[in-house]
Amino acid sequence: MFSAKRSNLAKIAILSTAIALGLSACGSSTPKAASGSDSGKKYTIAMITHETPGDTYWDIIRAGANAAAKHLGVTLKYSSDPDFTKQATLVQNAIDSKVDGIAMTAAGPDALIGVVKAAKTAGIPVSMFDSGIDDFIRMGVGQYFGSDEYVAGQALGKSIAKAGGKHVLCVIHQEGSVALEARCKGVGEGVKSTNMQVNGTDDASMNASMTAKLQQDKSIDWVVTMGAPVALVAAKSIAAAGSKAQIGTFDLNLDAAKAIKAGTIAIAVDAQPYAQGYMAVTSLYLYITNGNDLGGGKAVLTGPSMVDKSNIDKILPFAEKGTR
Repeated sequence: MFSAKRSNLAKIAILSTAIALGLSACGSSTPKAASGSDSGKKYTIAMITHETPGDTYWDIIRAGANAAAKHLGVTLKYSSDPDFTKQATLVQNAIDSKVDGIAMTAAGPDALIGVVKAAKTAGIPVSMFDSGIDDFIRMGVGQYFGSDEYVAGQALGKSIAKAGGKHVLCVIHQEGSVALEARCKGVGEGVKSTNMQVNGTDDASMNASMTAKLQQDKSIDWVVTMGAPVALVAAKSIAAAGSKAQIGTFDLNLDAAKAIKAGTIAIAVDAQPYAQGYMAVTSLYLYITNGNDLGGGKAVLTGPSMVDKSNIDKILPFAEKGTR
């Protein structure tokens, strides 16, 4: 266990309430022999995700992570690849560069379990966020920040059914993502749902695929997307198909928030990615500098937070700042 000066702890005082709710442990790695600014060391934390280029969700993740890094005086190195095997290579690169901590996503857990073990062997603590809630413990990570994707899907499915929805088209934009599949499975618990795979890197292809499906099946009265940018494409598809389907989406960005305000999107399930990025970095700092082993190995849930016409006026200013 290592101590930090009062000035160091003051930087994280604002997090005391969140921490009191329970953060999870950083795995079984032993904290490094350091004590924050007492040693004069500047810590480096790597954040490695499966970001799909152009998805604004990750901008919000990074905004939270960068804010934490600035507040705590650490260096943050961000990298990403939507190919899970290539993401694993990025994690190994971070291990080889001897970073002090790794914050990572695990949408493709089987491709990443080996490098998580390598990080622990190297004595580098790992925090997980956004995806991997069903796998982080078996992967050897004790800490997770994010939404339970299945529970979030259930909540959205129930909301759609309550609003009178009968048949959902659930659009998955990244092949092999267990997190997105869990969302659609949850939606299907509350309302009839048909899954559809699209190419999330090609807006024109997504638009054509969704338009064709809506034209072919007139019973679809809701389209649920796994990301805000895809929801905006879905709005074009609905118009092109002459459909009256409503839109629900996971995740939020400024354009989606404006679309909720305008009535184009009915509801968004926000996993609050700013908080995920902030806490993934901050928890590693606490572990490295003060030996804090928090939360009893349970996930810290940042969602689902529902955003619709009832609360959009409160949320929109934060979306304009890039934090929701």
